[in-house]
Amino acid sequence: MSLRVAVVGAGYWGPNLVRNFRGSPDWELVAVCDLDEARARKVVGDLPVDVETSLDALLARDDVDAVAIATPARTHSRIALAALAAGKHVLVEKPLASSRAEAELMVSEARARGLVLMCDHTYCYTPVVRKIREIVRSGELGDLLFVDSVRINLGLVQPDVDVLWDLAPHDLSILDAVLPGGLAPESVAAHGADPIGAGRACVGYLTMPLPGGAIAHVHVNWLSPTKIRQMVIGGSRRTLVWDDLNPQQRLSVYDRGVDLDLTSASDDLAERRSAAISYRLGDMYAPSLPEGEALAAMVAEFARAVTQGDAPLTDGGAGLRVLEVLEAASTSLTVGGALVPVHSNDSLDLVELADEEALV
Repeated sequence: MSLRVAVVGAGYWGPNLVRNFRGSPDWELVAVCDLDEARARKVVGDLPVDVETSLDALLARDDVDAVAIATPARTHSRIALAALAAGKHVLVEKPLASSRAEAELMVSEARARGLVLMCDHTYCYTPVVRKIREIVRSGELGDLLFVDSVRINLGLVQPDVDVLWDLAPHDLSILDAVLPGGLAPESVAAHGADPIGAGRACVGYLTMPLPGGAIAHVHVNWLSPTKIRQMVIGGSRRTLVWDDLNPQQRLSVYDRGVDLDLTSASDDLAERRSAAISYRLGDMYAPSLPEGEALAAMVAEFARAVTQGDAPLTDGGAGLRVLEVLEAASTSLTVGGALVPVHSNDSLDLVELADEEALV
């Protein structure tokens, strides 16, 4: 028997969810809910799907097992908490919420009620990111040394968020999915600029020290005339390069790098290092990637989580981890790019200290 789902929000992303739920063998789409009835009916078209304009009425229905939320971020927490209280499983488009505190409440509520809370980090369900996850977690790259991610284009300057909150969630969610320990930096430093006077950062850089001495760097930009979507993950054995705009060869794995052998008999460390550095120039291969729509894989994962009781790849915790990094990044911007703790309230103290210094 298919699970029954309703989509809340018929704007930009809602129609994509409607199409994929309708095409899934795991789900029966029973309703679309939007304050604008005409917009909802346009999305539904000739489908045998109900249109609701009242969230309360939708959540009171006993033929809805789950809701998928595709509304503005500021409404995610309120709608999700209401749906969880009504006993519905919940899928939320990114970001999970508009703050870490809201996300923590959502995660706690879902756990207490034994319901699935999932974040639609769509990139994590693309064939290429699933392959990257497989390669990284297999140990093929060796010990991770660095991650360098670039997401730049001539994009729409958002009216309510800066470029970090708009674009970086994609890269952060991908890192959470592929890194062996998930997205778990102890601290983050952020730098941003607003050269066009938009009132918010239009160019941003995130730097995150990772466990084991590795480092991750994310560059996002609304102002670039050229579009780049690239991630490089360097390891002690191999380096992986993902170029999302190269359909002929999206993914490449290089057996190239720098080796350091400190077994020299010399007592001088600097001399040993100088003599021990060698460059490895081996082969490259391009892994084959299956075809498949990411959203279709995502709705299938949602169904699996509901029916089997397993946590989905991008569960509420994944959405929360992304928000923790974004909030710490915002704090870092406020204090001039200082390294700010991610899992601590110390960042609030840094803001207060910066405010006090500004008054001196």
